[in-house]
Amino acid sequence: MPLVARRLTLWPLEIPLRTRFRHAAAQRGAARPIIAQIELSDGTIGYGETHPRAYVSGETEQSVLEAIHRVFLPALTTLRAERFSEALEAIDALPLVDDAPPPLTAARAALELALLDAYSRALRRPMDEIAGWLGVAGLGPPGSGGIRYSGVLGAEEPQRVSRSIRKMRCFGLRDFKLKVGDDGDDSRVRAVLRALGRAPRRGAATLRLDANGAWNVEQARERLKAWADLPIACVEQPVPRGAAAELHQLQIGSPFPLMADESLVSADDAEDLIVHEAVGAFNIRLSKNGGLLPAIRLALLARRHRLRYQLGCMVGETSILSAAGQWFLRLVPGVWFAEGAYGRFLLRGDVTRRSVRFGFGGRARPPAGLGWGVDVDERFLRRWCPDGPMTFPL
Repeated sequence: MPLVARRLTLWPLEIPLRTRFRHAAAQRGAARPIIAQIELSDGTIGYGETHPRAYVSGETEQSVLEAIHRVFLPALTTLRAERFSEALEAIDALPLVDDAPPPLTAARAALELALLDAYSRALRRPMDEIAGWLGVAGLGPPGSGGIRYSGVLGAEEPQRVSRSIRKMRCFGLRDFKLKVGDDGDDSRVRAVLRALGRAPRRGAATLRLDANGAWNVEQARERLKAWADLPIACVEQPVPRGAAAELHQLQIGSPFPLMADESLVSADDAEDLIVHEAVGAFNIRLSKNGGLLPAIRLALLARRHRLRYQLGCMVGETSILSAAGQWFLRLVPGVWFAEGAYGRFLLRGDVTRRSVRFGFGGRARPPAGLGWGVDVDERFLRRWCPDGPMTFPL
């Protein structure tokens, strides 16, 4: 008998962060994920997660909830599968765009991830089978499962980021991303590199910068030129989302590879960046790009065009999204850097019985089991859901 979705529950959460996190586009003291809980007709429950960001995809918490009600609820009522391959086919067909902006990538991610979790568990098929279903040579275990996670530093004063670097180095981290995008950029960058010492030039550590689109083209040129002699691995989203041709001109004169983040939401964005030879790398984030399947396809597209790609994350991800990110790393080879799996390092609470986070040196256990391999506790969902859940029978 085909398995169908019987009930959808949405949990808009608010989880305090252990410390405020600031970058050029936002400042946060709490995580505000939306958790999607889908129950299938056999009683199996699956979970997904998303973090809408207006400055990333144009989506907000309200627009995501409205899109799920208007666009995705009708789609869920027709979804049915007896085999995992059928489930993957139906899940893959979930829309990424609507008739009018903004796109549906954040909304889609929550439901796609919940459905993948539910059908994997119900049909007792591991996520590894996604590689065979996509049918791409080289995709699948072990992927980039052995990659180390990076430490991410907010746009704080130089003394504070220097202290943070030293603490992270004591924990064995060797890859770092620093938020830039204000008048304190130069002193902040040089303070971090002083704290890292000779390690970046010896290849024992890396530093990349993320401006979150805070500079205009001329400001970006000036900053990149001023840092030309520094050991910087890449610069992420130096200018706002917009014309790929401007990024191309900036890339031509840049001493470092440029990485697209806010400029990379859809597959059309990716094609545009590739046609214009605008960047040297993609920052792929499951919540931003529509879920696991679109994220894998973006990585494959980048690989075909000899671009680098990293797994990024949203500030405040719970263990649901961190676990899904670990499956991305298991399935996709050649990931340059990885972010996420911060768990209770950053959050004051989580939604799973065991928080998914990396260990010493940024290493993490490889994902295992059915679904995302995490055990969500509804008591924790209720604790962090101030207005209560929204339930939709299907």
